[in-house]
Amino acid sequence: MFRIKKLDIFIAKQFLLLFAGTFFICQFVLMMQFLWRYVDDLIGKGLSVSVLAQFFWYMGLMLLPQALPLAILLSSLIAFGNLGESSELTAIKAAGISLMQTMRSLIVITLVVTGISFYFQDVIGPEANKSFGQLLLSMKQKSPELEIPEGIFYDGLPNSNIYVQKKDLDKGMLYGIMIYRQNGSYDDHAIILADSGMLQSTAEKKHLLLTLYSGEWFENMRSQDIAGSASVPYRRETFGTKRIVLDFDGDFNLADVSGIAANAKAKSIRRIYHDLDSIREFNDSVAHAFFHDSRYSQFRKPQIEKKDSLKAVAAAKKDTVNFDTIFNRLKAEEKQGILRQAIETARSTQMDLEIKSEYSRLLNRNERLHSLEALGKITLALSCLIFFFIGAPLGAIIRKGGLGVPVIISVIVFIVFYIFDNTGFRMAREDEWTVWFGRWLGTAVLTPIAVFFTYKANNDSVVFNIDLYKNIAMRMLGLRMKRNLMMKEVIIEDPDYRKDRQQLAHINDEIVAYNQEHKLLSWPNPVKVFFRPGDDHDIQEINEELEAVIENLSYTRDPIIMGELNHIPIIATHAHTRPFVRKWLNVITGLVLPLGLFFYFRMLRFRYRLHRDLKVMRRANEAIIARIDEKFV
Repeated sequence: MFRIKKLDIFIAKQFLLLFAGTFFICQFVLMMQFLWRYVDDLIGKGLSVSVLAQFFWYMGLMLLPQALPLAILLSSLIAFGNLGESSELTAIKAAGISLMQTMRSLIVITLVVTGISFYFQDVIGPEANKSFGQLLLSMKQKSPELEIPEGIFYDGLPNSNIYVQKKDLDKGMLYGIMIYRQNGSYDDHAIILADSGMLQSTAEKKHLLLTLYSGEWFENMRSQDIAGSASVPYRRETFGTKRIVLDFDGDFNLADVSGIAANAKAKSIRRIYHDLDSIREFNDSVAHAFFHDSRYSQFRKPQIEKKDSLKAVAAAKKDTVNFDTIFNRLKAEEKQGILRQAIETARSTQMDLEIKSEYSRLLNRNERLHSLEALGKITLALSCLIFFFIGAPLGAIIRKGGLGVPVIISVIVFIVFYIFDNTGFRMAREDEWTVWFGRWLGTAVLTPIAVFFTYKANNDSVVFNIDLYKNIAMRMLGLRMKRNLMMKEVIIEDPDYRKDRQQLAHINDEIVAYNQEHKLLSWPNPVKVFFRPGDDHDIQEINEELEAVIENLSYTRDPIIMGELNHIPIIATHAHTRPFVRKWLNVITGLVLPLGLFFYFRMLRFRYRLHRDLKVMRRANEAIIARIDEKFV
């Protein structure tokens, strides 16, 4: 039975105080980072204080679910770091209370925060996104001539998307203009290309005057009932100067919320899945319509009258008509007319396919965005729980409180999560990955990390022991520490110099015999290295004997002998024979060719180093023997 204990209350108090402080810090940082994206929409618009207050209020509501997991990560790190730094966590473990029992009150609090995060995203978040989008659109529409960016399409104008290649704010000119207008239904679209132009508000700020220079106007005429429209699918106009008046209210008024309400971010999960059925049904109907239209256009044959010469020739000869021969018999003017009509037909077909392709891509993108938003509400809420099981064990392991190390670790973990989550979202949005894989990528990456840290912290395993990883890296790279023997301050008994001299002489004889037998400078057979056992017991025995002599002579009072002992290198007794001790690891390494080559040349390096170390050992042993003969014998 779960009972609330004093320890639970104590840890909960510490955590909640830190959570409140870190939450406001994280919220402030996220709002400042988010503000830079829209700072141009606020400056120079003459917005009132009430409008700015609404802007920041809705921004805070939108970013609150993102601040919760980061605040939990940071506060749990600091809380358990403080407990470890003050040795309170050690006292708790000494009392027989495990780490999971210590965290149980915080687990309950984190589950409550996770539920609050999900409820906020599903109920309050959509309304906040809708209100923020409406307010932001109203700000942009207040002075749209200043908002048009370079190099991307801008949809702030009514029923239009405009692309500007370059802007000159001093002259108020726009260059390289492409406008995509939608007058009514899908078939009433128009494309306008212009070399340059100007966009200005009228004096009463109720309209926009768009003046275009040196351009062309392409307009789809299919929806109009014009005789012979099958041969003239669109209207084309070339102009030197063109003026377009757009209905627009330049005063600050809230924009129409109908378009914003269709955004996936402005919907709850229930409404998203409800609308997904309608979206998929509409997408299927559009796809069937496009397929039927393309199939009809492909197999439709023009009606040829009896007076047509081609039909008459075909009927008379009852054979295939050679159109090249007939085309070559035509006059030059007739050939030009036919070619011109063929080019216009090809351009019309290409433009129609491009418009349909872009429209289909937008429909599929809208469906994926709805699915991504629904899954995102779940993954963002679960990230609160995952971040807790990363932060609390890490705090117990590193045992560092305050805002130093915990902030650095929190930023690193959050950046890793953000990179994977954002990458998955973008790839799924562009239909490069599936929706489920892209949206769950960040959660799938951090969950094993959270399990690993929790397991290590609960079992008091060493994770961040720098010396351990340093020794492993030095062994992998073939690095080693130098021997560093110091004179003993208190020596009870002097070494047995005669015995040590005999041992050193015997070791030198063994080194000479070893060099003659093993030939360290030769290249060994790779098959023997990776697939056959062959430990070097001789060098192990030499090393054990030498280390015993060094241990005995380290109690000497003679500085010359101590100096020569420090010249004796620390040798590796295994690395010159094969990469690993276990046979199966050697077999796998040998089968993987690039890895096998690396460890083979690494082994050659160790063989050469051992050959050189043995020479140094002989010279140091001879110097020690000479010193013993000179002073102690």
